Amino acid sequence: NLTLLTEFVLSGLSSRPELQHLVFFTICLVYSMTLIGNLLICMLTVHPTLHTPMYFFLRVLSFLDISTATVVVPKMLINLLSEDRSISYLGCVTQLYCVVFLAATEWYLLAAMAYDRYVAVCSPLRYPAIMNTRACLSLVLLSCCSGKVVSVVQTAWVFTLSLCGPRRINYFFCDIPPLIMLSCTDTSLYERQLISATVLVIFTPFCLILLSYTCIISSILKISSAESRHKTFSTCSSHLTVVTLYCASGTLIYLQPKSSSSQDAKKILALIYTTVIPTLNPLIYSLRNKEVKEVLIRVM
Repeated sequence: NLTLLTEFVLSGLSSRPELQHLVFFTICLVYSMTLIGNLLICMLTVHPTLHTPMYFFLRVLSFLDISTATVVVPKMLINLLSEDRSISYLGCVTQLYCVVFLAATEWYLLAAMAYDRYVAVCSPLRYPAIMNTRACLSLVLLSCCSGKVVSVVQTAWVFTLSLCGPRRINYFFCDIPPLIMLSCTDTSLYERQLISATVLVIFTPFCLILLSYTCIISSILKISSAESRHKTFSTCSSHLTVVTLYCASGTLIYLQPKSSSSQDAKKILALIYTTVIPTLNPLIYSLRNKEVKEVLIRVM
């Protein structure tokens, strides 16, 4: 008596019709800022004075931010102005795969950026030898491969569940928590697996980042010049700010995957994770980084 789902309907951010146009223009503005800001970072970091590993990783991070927002936002904007909010089964699979891949890759990349800062501060004389072009490319490739493995496993596991519930997804894109709520079978095993994956993808890199910054802060405190200490800490604090934003929103979304009572709160957190944080990254790195501001002024 069960009917397998061939398409889904995304409920969106709000069910109130009078707010649809306001939400549309707000999200459209934020998405435009995301594209402009991250494309600007990508172009500025190509400048010869910024040919260092830190700015190479920052360029990759900006590309991932653009991709994350582009996977989610255009479909959301179309649904805000359309009565047909359906998404095909294959489209949902593709969107989930891309979101998980990009999110996991960003986390491993943030860990690579923390390692780069650790080497720069704690072993400055060996920095050019350790963080050469090959090492930087290897870290980015390793981040992408790890993200791909996580994405393939999670996507395959979600869509092997019997999704026979109502086809309406109480979300604005295909994500793991709202999808497993459609399952008509016991998902307790999968929920435990998802928590384990969250620990692996978020907390393992987070612990490595904390360890790196513990060593970095210890080295910073040994610097005699107050100006040098401030410059070094300013560079590292930008990265820590981004890590904190990602960690807070990501853990609150995935540690309670099947909690219907917090679904609206998860929508807001997911919106922050996929739309707001990609907009803030260029602002955090450019406004707090003297070298980037100098290149921007020079180019302008």
